[in-house]
Amino acid sequence: MDILEKIKKEIASDKFYQDHFSNDGFRFVAWYVHRILLQNKEATKIAVVDGANDKKIDAIVIDDENRNIIIIQGKFYETGKIDSKPLNEVLSAWIRLQDLHSLQNDGNNKLKQLIEVLRRALEDEYNIVFELLTTGELTSSALSDYEVFSNKLEESKDFSASVIFVNAQLLESRLMDADAKQLPILNHVVNIDPEKVMTFNIKGTRSVVAAIPLLECLHFPGINDQKLFRKNVRQSLGWNSVNKRIKNSLRSERPQDFFFSHNGITAICSEFSLNAEKTELKCKDLNVINGCQSLTTIYRCSEDIRKIPKDTGYILFRFYEVPQKDLVDKISINTNSQSAVKPRDLRSNDRVILSLKHTYEAMYPDGLLLNQRGMEIPGNIDKSKVIDVAELAKIIMAWHCQRPNISYNEKKLFDELYKNIFKTDYNPVSILALNTWEILIGDSWNILNLEEVLKASPAYVKYHLLYSISSLIAYANGQGDKVPFPSATLEIATKHGKEILPFAVNCLNQAVKNANETAQKEGKIFSHQNWLKNNNSVNLESLVASTMVGFMDSMSTISGKNIKEILKVAPDEFELRWKAD
Repeated sequence: MDILEKIKKEIASDKFYQDHFSNDGFRFVAWYVHRILLQNKEATKIAVVDGANDKKIDAIVIDDENRNIIIIQGKFYETGKIDSKPLNEVLSAWIRLQDLHSLQNDGNNKLKQLIEVLRRALEDEYNIVFELLTTGELTSSALSDYEVFSNKLEESKDFSASVIFVNAQLLESRLMDADAKQLPILNHVVNIDPEKVMTFNIKGTRSVVAAIPLLECLHFPGINDQKLFRKNVRQSLGWNSVNKRIKNSLRSERPQDFFFSHNGITAICSEFSLNAEKTELKCKDLNVINGCQSLTTIYRCSEDIRKIPKDTGYILFRFYEVPQKDLVDKISINTNSQSAVKPRDLRSNDRVILSLKHTYEAMYPDGLLLNQRGMEIPGNIDKSKVIDVAELAKIIMAWHCQRPNISYNEKKLFDELYKNIFKTDYNPVSILALNTWEILIGDSWNILNLEEVLKASPAYVKYHLLYSISSLIAYANGQGDKVPFPSATLEIATKHGKEILPFAVNCLNQAVKNANETAQKEGKIFSHQNWLKNNNSVNLESLVASTMVGFMDSMSTISGKNIKEILKVAPDEFELRWKAD
């Protein structure tokens, strides 16, 4: 089944697309947002601008992890070529976005709300990425216009952006990436020219060095979602000066010179095998640890790459078979020297992080603190005691700093707020307690009675639920101005967490309702995503928590016990919140 038939079958058979979107064009965009960009159904309904006055914008997705604003224009064609009209619509959207006030006034209600979310992301300096999404192919003249238009957007000094033409071939590749997102490893077969490959064995480490056609790079899995670079010290940096030079080199009149002006790509595998003819290299657990910027740029210039003859454009690849993790880390850091590695890229080896890892794993030998991206979890480890250091930073921000509205911003947590969050003497029991609460929220997510707008934003909401839990415990103990030590709540989480969680859900539901009602009375547009990123959400949740605790009288029970008694924590198990703003 080709990708077009697959899309048609899925949008025709799934009631979600049929019930919530008015025609196959919008259903196609919704399918992409849900299946490829992996937004849940609630978030997809919010992201797709279905209806009149969409101002040439079919969907807006805020990708906090990669700090991208993805603006989608979809064209669902079953046959035929596509002229320049869709490109002109993207250009129109780009122009309109430079005047958000006018766009919000003219747009439909869905767009009005999304503009507020987009405005906040622009203030946080997110990159703008336009995606022209279609199952058809551009005419030759439209391809020429696409190149001109792409350059215009990228080189704009006042409002730069990038544009990606997502055709059927790229859709198929991205769908494979999305379907494989949960897989622990990436396996791939690289096609090699036997006349352009060398093999080495240096002190027991096998290596393959080869000149790979640029076209072959488009077939590597995990570029779009950055999974191929999970052991790299940094992810894609967008259209920075280095990547623009790479792009210009690819588009030059002599693409054959690219090989000589590029330092090459470094990839590691836990195991590889080169066939006797030296035409195929089978890689197990493939990771690119130096070359993220280059491969991402090549991927974004896919149409230019396809114009280059296969025997003309090459790039140097070094494949190392490295099962030892310590060597992987050294290679990853030492090969990334073409531009400075910022401190937040290397926090995994910071003294404080290593100290936390040591104390946590010493107390819990069956636990694991994942201090480096892509670490494997041994079979003897208890999954309920595994926590990633990036996630630890987010839940500490929500609980100790009482700022769940900042938790989503990983860049900020590992940069200016790093010393506020990570402390060498932090109690490992508190790490386990916070992880226990978060796992409880994740495991219960599908059955939580959250408002639909909140269900659409799990990346923000789970930290607000953590904050609400801490607030409920504090107010129940008459310590509303303080924060309970997570370690003192571990027993509450393990014994009564499932029964306490609905109170936190009600707390957040009521807070967002109150905020929405206030906005409507003041004639303002309410954006739940922006509200979740503002301090006002914290203040409202705290107020609702205090009110809710006030109604917990002696008749309020859980499993036959008084709620306040279940939430009882000793007075000396509280402290003032940690500073974060």
